[in-house]
Amino acid sequence: MIRRFGETPQAGHKYKRRVGVYALLPRGRHLLLTCQMEPGPDLQLPGGGIDPGESPITALHREVFEETGWLVANPRRVGAFRRFTYMPEYDLWAEKVCLIYRARPVRNISAPTEPFHEALWMDTADAVEMLGNGGDRHFASLHLDTL
Repeated sequence: MIRRFGETPQAGHKYKRRVGVYALLPRGRHLLLTCQMEPGPDLQLPGGGIDPGESPITALHREVFEETGWLVANPRRVGAFRRFTYMPEYDLWAEKVCLIYRARPVRNISAPTEPFHEALWMDTADAVEMLGNGGDRHFASLHLDTL
């Protein structure tokens, strides 16, 4: 059973399952995060959907780079959660299955290539309070407990 965060599924909506990968990217007491400015702003763990035929690790590297401009190393899965939400950029009601990894940010190559995303470093304790969904906050909190 994967723990659910957020809203209860609404009657009358058909939800499409979308599996995605998301990363805790620590450096000292800070986490590398992404802020999606539109339709947001929404502070998030970097990540996103796994494309057809793509492995979770390949998707993680691609998504982190698109949303932060950083290369990462040594990704290790630390957990998973699911949430039911409307995704306005896709006009889609989704059951998001979120696979959470911890990885080491090793090199900034560029600005984010994903439109309307900005990368930022934030103290982990602040991230626990400010991340835009309960699942992200939960895993940031678990990471904070290890510091």
